[in-house]
Amino acid sequence: MKLKGKTAIVTGGSRDIGRAISVKLASEGANVAVNWFDNESDVDATLALIEAASGGKAIKVHADMTKGASAQALIDAAREAFGDEIHILANVVGGLVARKTLDEMDEDFFNFLMQLNMTSTFLATKAAVPHMPAGSSIVNFASLAGRDGGGPGASAYATSKGAVMTWTRAMAKELGPKGIRVNSLCPGMIATRFHDDFTKDEARKNVANATPLRREGRAEECADTVAYLASDEASFLTGVNLDINGGLAFS
Repeated sequence: MKLKGKTAIVTGGSRDIGRAISVKLASEGANVAVNWFDNESDVDATLALIEAASGGKAIKVHADMTKGASAQALIDAAREAFGDEIHILANVVGGLVARKTLDEMDEDFFNFLMQLNMTSTFLATKAAVPHMPAGSSIVNFASLAGRDGGGPGASAYATSKGAVMTWTRAMAKELGPKGIRVNSLCPGMIATRFHDDFTKDEARKNVANATPLRREGRAEECADTVAYLASDEASFLTGVNLDINGGLAFS
């Protein structure tokens, strides 16, 4: 229970990697505000898993993280439920939406990808930081795509995740004097609905075979890493964009 008594917010916390993070943080004793947007049955299942884990408490909070007022409402709900201070912010909201080449993309699609992946991170951070004491931790979600430009049709997604990586470094410098650490994860191929929806089975097999560990990653492995970065065990780590890809690529 290395996070006992902490208040954590997980944006996009209702399924896949976000769900695993919500459950892991709660199992380590944190009280978790689980943000959801488009499927309440997902977040209800996540809360049931948290209750079964017998750790911290959890609430569900509906919020569109691309809107400033909605992001503020999430922070306010967490503070009302668990106390004034926010100790952990995991910015998981994001997505590919669709694979589109330059010819297929229009301005609205590009802007939406930036809002979903980067603006959501900015808005949650801006709303949370005034309530984060020294020793707090922010964990953003970038991607291997942010390092290598992504796969076919993922240029807008990759660009937005590259922005998250730069934002992580900038916030580490800005918030470090306040005692707030800011890091990000850069996942490779993780077995989630993301790849179920957007990556062909043959491509997934090829990536797994090219990975030194010869498999895809698991959401729980990302969650374990987030819990570490959120804890005092990582107290001298900040500004790190941490690869978690089974050795597929090295930074």
